[in-house]
Amino acid sequence: MTGPAEPQRGALHHVELWVPDLARAERSWGWLLTTLGYAPFQSWEHGRSWRLGPTYVVVEQSPALVSGTHERLRPGLNHLAFHGGSRADVDALVEAASGHGWALLFPDRHPHAGGPDHYAAYLEDEDGYEVEIVAED
Repeated sequence: MTGPAEPQRGALHHVELWVPDLARAERSWGWLLTTLGYAPFQSWEHGRSWRLGPTYVVVEQSPALVSGTHERLRPGLNHLAFHGGSRADVDALVEAASGHGWALLFPDRHPHAGGPDHYAAYLEDEDGYEVEIVAED
């Protein structure tokens, strides 16, 4: 196995999400990220991370957390978007997502909720975090 790819200046280094329930986030985010090709990276009392190349994603139930809920419609993070592979890959991910704590957003417009030329799944976890999984073809 080779090490992480050399990062390009300006590329995303990592994203850290503070979550109200680490075990729940580990189940949902761990499944999603490993499905997308990330590998477990770090683990500590209050957090976990997964890495793909030079980029990693952290979920942490920080002792400094001041509120128990995330609201994607308030100022701040709305969603994270990931490359999802082929349309078949995205469809398979959507099919399995509900068993891992994710719900399909905008089901009446899926898979074109982002427009007629954009094939993607919009998912929300039990804590209100949204991800967009974009098909490459």
